[in-house]
Amino acid sequence: MQICLMQHGPALPKEQDPEEGLGPEGKERIHSGGQALKKMGISFDVILSSPKKRSKETAAIVAEETGFPPEKIIETTKATAMTPPEETVQALSEFSGADRILIAGHLPSVAETASFLLTEGPKATVQFEMGGCCCIDVDELPTHSGRLQWYLTPAQLKLIAG
Repeated sequence: MQICLMQHGPALPKEQDPEEGLGPEGKERIHSGGQALKKMGISFDVILSSPKKRSKETAAIVAEETGFPPEKIIETTKATAMTPPEETVQALSEFSGADRILIAGHLPSVAETASFLLTEGPKATVQFEMGGCCCIDVDELPTHSGRLQWYLTPAQLKLIAG
């Protein structure tokens, strides 16, 4: 199974949008990311999103760009900023038949989940940027022996998108 973790794009300030949805730069960044994923031949069997507006919008844009039915996006509190990685990984294990899953979420959760999947003990540091995405291969869940396949920054995704 491949688990892709993406931090939401830059959001509008609370004064402009009390729900802090994606701003124009955030939408553009996520569209580029989704286009890059499609060019890389990446599609998803499952997309999970935090219930926060900026993550839901991130998930919807990536779904649109990669051909995933947006109505099948699953909102879960297991992808919120402060969800312990053990809980996020437990939620992922419910989809053991899936080949590739995307989580659109927040820091520190996406970074801590990546660390949990990659190592036990001292944490591995995966430095996410808003709109950045990583992909980790796992044989089973839960695990601490996943393999980082790639991490792409928003700038790298934009270059791939063309």
